[in-house]
Amino acid sequence: MKKLFKPIYLSVFIIGIIVFSCSKEVVQTNTVAPYSPSDLDVNAGKWKTYILSAPTDITVAAPLSLSDARYLNQVDSVKKAINNLTPADRATIDYWGAGTVYRWNEIARELAARYNLAPPANADGTYPVPDANNPLVVPKFPFANPPYTARALAYLSVAQYDAMVSAYYYKFLYNRKPIYKYDNSVPPQLPASDLPSYPSEAGVIAGASYTVLAAMFPGEIPYLQSKLAECKNARILAAMNISSENDAGESLGRSVAAKVMARAKTDEMGAANNQTLVPGLKDAASARGMKELWVSQETPLRPPMLPNYGSVATWNFSKTDLANIRPAIPYIVGSAEFNKDLEELRNIKENQTREQARIANFWSDGAGSYTPPGHWHRFACEAALEKKYSEVRMARTLALVGTSLMDAGIACWEAKYYYFAPRPQQFGISTSVGLPNFPSYASGHSTFSAAAADVLSYIFPEKASTFNDYAKEASNSRIYGLIHYRVDCEMGLVHGKKIGDFAIARGKADGSGL
Repeated sequence: MKKLFKPIYLSVFIIGIIVFSCSKEVVQTNTVAPYSPSDLDVNAGKWKTYILSAPTDITVAAPLSLSDARYLNQVDSVKKAINNLTPADRATIDYWGAGTVYRWNEIARELAARYNLAPPANADGTYPVPDANNPLVVPKFPFANPPYTARALAYLSVAQYDAMVSAYYYKFLYNRKPIYKYDNSVPPQLPASDLPSYPSEAGVIAGASYTVLAAMFPGEIPYLQSKLAECKNARILAAMNISSENDAGESLGRSVAAKVMARAKTDEMGAANNQTLVPGLKDAASARGMKELWVSQETPLRPPMLPNYGSVATWNFSKTDLANIRPAIPYIVGSAEFNKDLEELRNIKENQTREQARIANFWSDGAGSYTPPGHWHRFACEAALEKKYSEVRMARTLALVGTSLMDAGIACWEAKYYYFAPRPQQFGISTSVGLPNFPSYASGHSTFSAAAADVLSYIFPEKASTFNDYAKEASNSRIYGLIHYRVDCEMGLVHGKKIGDFAIARGKADGSGL
């Protein structure tokens, strides 16, 4: 596989799978040198938001005056902190100095990987459903499968972005300079900036991120609280902010995220696993001409995963659009086209090359991983870091990618259960890269990847060929892994690009200048 980026920052990325009894956990080690943004994006307070009707939806009071005793005491606290920095403090400063949007996205991906484990069967052959009210009782809540992960990362990114747009409005309204601009005895421990410091962008992102992730991963609240405190403290240790700037930012971030999560409560995710709909979906697929339907290949039979996820609210297009861009009916079992695709899989099974096996394994993104949506969020983060994006532009990038990935999951799952197409395993084709518990057509990997590659190619046109090559390879990996027929993958790529185009249209109209 060719190298995706030639980083200009110090970066070492290691993904390891560590097995602890019945759980798997992705460990990410990523050291990134703090940098000065290539552009401060001073007009970001005017960019179009997703949920907020205006950046002033949440009121942020004026900062403390420079002569206020509370302000002076907070400055003294910063001075004491930087005069007593330990090696651990410096590591904390550098870790968060890579960017708070970047780090919270990384945290979210780690949580997704930790919770991406399908519940095992009960002794009686039934399958338990994770309980949000008891998240740490086995099976733990959530089961962070690809649609769940795409949704969690989308809400996280939208909350970060809307909160940052609001923060930028208030930053330039009050125009409070960082403390080191007023006092030469307070040396910044990170690259100095001309960006106003109130409210603290780190506080904003921390508050927004904590609020979303605590809702999405309720069993991780103590861990998330520790990261929230660490993120804010890093800004004091670095002499970039005082505590009142952090607190104002956190309050704004939490308030914006609360509005964003109000949407999550009404987006129909609660009905996504409605199993009572399955008989009707099967009857409808048969009426559309599907001669043979998908059946779980697990023992005992596992109920299909999220059969009603296609009804979840989309971000960048309407339900009418969803129906209009749905892929055409797949090849019917027994047709010449179907037999050709099936024979291709049989030939790969007998003659798989080492390169095909490597590609299948690299892109498998199965249990214990942060899934295809997490994979593409990582690519987006790395591309934005290479361009030295500001926090607000990093947030915009991830919001466009994140919403397109969630939309891709919704549209793909709607098509899967619209046709209920059987998987190759029903025709004697075994696989070593996992056995998805949902219909075959179209390929989720292909749809997710084409949507994200489309959006990233718009944002980073100089890397368009690389992203598109990656999407094609991710798609082919499902053929090489014997998970999908070629028609699943090719139509998934077409479907995903149409989904990405909707996000691009939004991006072109958001006022960001890109």
